[in-house]
Amino acid sequence: MARSWCPIAANQRWSLDFIEDCLANGRRFRTANLKDDCTRECPAIVVDVSLPGQRVVGMLEDVAKVRGYPDMLVVDNGPELRGRDLERWAYENGVKLFFIDPGKPMQNGSIESFNGRFREECLDQSWFTSLPEARRVIEAWRLDYNLHRPHTSLRMRTPAAFAAARPFIKRQRPATAASDTAPPPEPVAAISAPVLSSSSGFS
Repeated sequence: MARSWCPIAANQRWSLDFIEDCLANGRRFRTANLKDDCTRECPAIVVDVSLPGQRVVGMLEDVAKVRGYPDMLVVDNGPELRGRDLERWAYENGVKLFFIDPGKPMQNGSIESFNGRFREECLDQSWFTSLPEARRVIEAWRLDYNLHRPHTSLRMRTPAAFAAARPFIKRQRPATAASDTAPPPEPVAAISAPVLSSSSGFS
């Protein structure tokens, strides 16, 4: 795989990463942020005090029911992503897992750029008094990002408008899903992890 490979269609490559923040009372929470690296859409942000692998898989499955499954999912080496839940989900749905090298977040530069914008414009600007409030504010920001934020890398179109102009065929669950008892193979190793650099402007 070329280190500079860039997706040219929706669902070719998704990126996933986590961010931590805290409520007004000091209680910490996490967000799982998902991004389509072609359209720049953010299909989902899940917010909770704990986000184990099973919860992450639930988010991915909910998104896939609407848009279809990705060809590839780029992630880091966190324990919730190295566990059996995500591995099995990827195996059963024909999704390649690509783990970036430890300590090199810019190999997943697309989601890192998104995370920076998310923290600057949403998390740092908000004083969350409760988890439900955090979920409401973050979801409102996500929708605004998708629907109303033009990106220079998309020729000043919003992610939603860019995606609408590039229709794609949804790749649904494989007709012959793997047996629950069949051991999944090892996911794609990060031997030659691509540098997924972000474009100029909003990413």
